[in-house]
Amino acid sequence: MQLRRVVVTGLGVVTDIGHDVPSMWASMIEGRSGIGPISYFEQGEEWGVRFAGEVRDWDPTKVIDVRESKRMDRFCLLGLAAAIEAAADCGYDFNAGDPYRRGVAIGSGVGGIETIETHHLKLLQTGPRKVSPFVVPRLMVNACAGNVSIRFNLRGANIATATACATGSHSIGAAYHLIQRGDADLMFAGGAEGAVTPICVSAFNAMRALSTRNDDPQRASRPFDRDRDGFVLAEGAAVLILEDLEHAKARGAKIYAELVGFGSSGDAIHIAAPDEQGMGAAKAMEFAMRDAQINPEEVGYINAHGTSTPLGDAAEVAAIKGVFGAHASKLSVSSTKSVTGHTLGAAGGIESVATILAIQREVLPPTINLDNPDEGFNLDFVPNQAKPKRVDYGINNSFGFGGHNTSMVFARFTG
Repeated sequence: MQLRRVVVTGLGVVTDIGHDVPSMWASMIEGRSGIGPISYFEQGEEWGVRFAGEVRDWDPTKVIDVRESKRMDRFCLLGLAAAIEAAADCGYDFNAGDPYRRGVAIGSGVGGIETIETHHLKLLQTGPRKVSPFVVPRLMVNACAGNVSIRFNLRGANIATATACATGSHSIGAAYHLIQRGDADLMFAGGAEGAVTPICVSAFNAMRALSTRNDDPQRASRPFDRDRDGFVLAEGAAVLILEDLEHAKARGAKIYAELVGFGSSGDAIHIAAPDEQGMGAAKAMEFAMRDAQINPEEVGYINAHGTSTPLGDAAEVAAIKGVFGAHASKLSVSSTKSVTGHTLGAAGGIESVATILAIQREVLPPTINLDNPDEGFNLDFVPNQAKPKRVDYGINNSFGFGGHNTSMVFARFTG
């Protein structure tokens, strides 16, 4: 079967460093951190972690009806807003054509956790008769995908992945495959997360997964630095419009980049720790490059998973060195989580946008707070300053609890 080519024709984001693509990209290139003290709930000294990447001063009712917004969890609002920006950006008329040729693949790592926490407390305080009938439609992991399909009359494939921090990438990969094999012409794809909540902060902290640098939040996310002590929890969303190349060309769409490869693997070792040698991560990158039919020497940039955890960063560096050999010292690797924090199921989408714009605009976003690379971390991590560089192929890595590993290869669009 002849597989169809898949291009990116629309982008949308809501993040702690910008509420749309232009503002996020400007902050990312300038290395402006979105991390700060938690404002969503009160914390005393007993809380080991008191900072996160909140999307501040954001009003979803600018693009979503007030009554409609009250029936959605925060993760869904973030995702729907990102989808609205992406839809406008792609310039497609969603009232025309066959709606069964258009679909959505938007997932979340934990879904409506804010709704679960809030309404469980209400249940305990007021009893079962006071539980809202909107609780289930709010908390579903697939709620964002469903609401995006309703907003844009998408009657084709409608799916939601949930693979922890690889969710956004798995969604994009699923959409890519649907278009490649001719099951859809256009897909909304990405991830959304609104998990800066008491349970999530306390539970990740109990796992010793989070940075505890409470006295210096903006310098807490420091991927690949020897003083890194964990990731910084954040919220956000990103949605890409993926489209069959011929479909995009026929309507004269602008094209940001081409998605040419997707690879995934499983560690099958531990539910919450990576393979220390990075074997699964390496296989995901190898599979993605095989799918793209390119050699490692053709890759110029990797947007790393780079969470700022001691084990995760070491495993990813080992994987990159193993896959790329001598070429590892020639390519550039940066972690944009250093400015955004870790948005869990949204990370794959947000970092895909960063990878696409890095290729298109020929400038690589920096890894901020990288003062002293850890021992043996002798790669070009684009430390602290953006770097002008033309690359033709860029990889976005996303890995998740459960042993999920994904890699995607984006290419400069050349017609």
